Amino acid sequence: MKRILGMGVGLVWYGLAFGALRNASAGWEGGHSDLGFWWTVIACLLGIAATGAMVGTFIHTRQASA
Repeated sequence: MKRILGMGVGLVWYGLAFGALRNASAGWEGGHSDLGFWWTVIACLLGIAATGAMVGTFIHTRQASA
């Protein structure tokens, strides 16, 4: 159950990162380089957090080897 919840949190954060990348793309295309830059930074941080959640969940929920 913990693995499902942890992976779910990671997927939600990946979704938020994707949304931030869409906002960044709209900013760049609209000629607002400041918005594009900061949304890209936010997307990168969310992607790092999502990857950490997924990897951390996998590491901390695996079965102990005997």
